[in-house]
Formats: sequence, structure tokens, C-alpha cells
Amino acid sequence: MSGTDPAGSDARVLQRLTAVVPVRNGAALLPGCLGALRRNGVGHVVVVDGMSCDRSRTIAVDHGAVVVSDEGRGLPYARTLGTRMATTDLVLLVDVDVVFPDGAVAALVREFLAGGYAALQAGQESVGGPGYWGRALAHHHRTGLSRHWFGLVATVFERDELLSIGFDDEFRSGEDIELRWRLRASGRRTGVSRAVVVQHRFAGDDFAFAKDQFLMDGAGLGLMVRRKGLRGLPLAFLPAAAASRGMVLSSVRGEGRWVRYYGAFAWWNYVGMVRGART
Repeated sequence: MSGTDPAGSDARVLQRLTAVVPVRNGAALLPGCLGALRRNGVGHVVVVDGMSCDRSRTIAVDHGAVVVSDEGRGLPYARTLGTRMATTDLVLLVDVDVVFPDGAVAALVREFLAGGYAALQAGQESVGGPGYWGRALAHHHRTGLSRHWFGLVATVFERDELLSIGFDDEFRSGEDIELRWRLRASGRRTGVSRAVVVQHRFAGDDFAFAKDQFLMDGAGLGLMVRRKGLRGLPLAFLPAAAASRGMVLSSVRGEGRWVRYYGAFAWWNYVGMVRGART
């Protein structure tokens, strides 16, 4: 089309953006995440290190990122700190286990700007390791209804609006649910892109890793139920609903090997939920 300059347009959009990448002992995943951001033309990257004991800080510096420490204060604080460090009007919160395809960052930002969103997350295609639990986690993420739920793994915000909304530092997990709750209550628009899809990788492949994920997710739900009272009570049914759906679909599809996974998912989510509700 005459008179257009798609590449130039992308460059101008990306100049407005800072990627904020929290990391804690993520040396195995960080090069893929930061390398993808560089290939996408993201020039401003802040890596917030959670007192890593591996080479995460060195890797971040080698990739040209600004590196700061969250002093062990947790993921919500890390995201806030990285956002404060940004000097652009837009920020992209990126989890270390995310890889953007080429051209996807600019496409996500354009969709965010055109759609009048307060926050827009990329869609996810999860991949796991070769072991049972890694494959099961990826299968759940690819086939579960939650893949279309708003979260924070790869999400664009206006910097000043995100800082004004803020995160609740009490949430060590489930802060995305809590933030989504407040965004919707205030009438702000959130969404998950169907056009832009990122690769979501799992750092672990064994039962211990999966169990830790379940416990953290359950603790976040439990804290939400405690905070919201009767209004938050429906959240308590989410693990049971997801596990029941997964078991039924696995049986119908002749994939009975995943039933064990969904049983563990439900059990450990509820263990975590009880802990979160008591905190």
C-alpha cells in the first residue's frame, strides 16, 4: 500500500515501550526470553532480579538490560519496581518463561492501542519438558479454559496507569486474579489477544515443580476468597471445576494418562487454598 511504512511504524511503537522481566534463578530461561525481545526490536528492557544464586544477573547485563534487585520482596513488588524504572509511556510485563515470536511485540502493542485496553495480554501456547508432569502441565494450559483468562505473563499497560492501580504485595501468587478483579470493578477494559500468541515454557518437569505451582495457585485463590468474602466464594470452586472438566475430557478422548494429573492438581490446589485463606 502506497505511503505506508510498516517497519517504521513498528519502530516508533517500540520506542514507547519498556519490557519489565522479573527473574529469580532463571538462567536457563532468561536467554531465550531476552533474545526474543531483542529480535523484536525492544530497546528498553529492565530485568528485576529476585536475589538469584545463578547467572541470571550476568546474562541480563550481557543482553544489554538494566538490572535492579527486588531485595527478595516478591513478584508483585518486582513488577512495580521495574515499571517505576521505565522511562517510556508503555510497559510490557514479561515473565522469564515467555518467548515472543518475531514481530509479535509490536503487533501486541498496536492491538492494545487500537482497542482502548487498560491491559492486553498475549495468548499463550505452553510447552513442557519430556517428563510426565511437564507434558501434563503444558497439556492443561493448552486445553483448559484458563488459557483465555487475563493474566500478567506477557501484558501491555500504560506505565502511569499501572503504577496508579498498583499491585497488592501480599499476593505471592494470584496477583493477576486480584488485579483483574480491581480492573474490571473500575470499568477498565482487559483482554487476551487471539492474534498474538507467545510460547510459554515451564522451568521444571517433575512432580515437585508441578506441586509447587498448584500450591502457589491455590494460596492465591484462598487469599482472594478471604479478602472478598461471599463475593469471592465462587473462586473456591475453580480447581474442582477445572479438574472435573479435565478428567472428563481426558476420558472421552482416550487420554486417561492425564487423569492422575488432574487429581493431583485439585488436591494440592485445595491444600494451598486452605493455607492462603488462613494467612
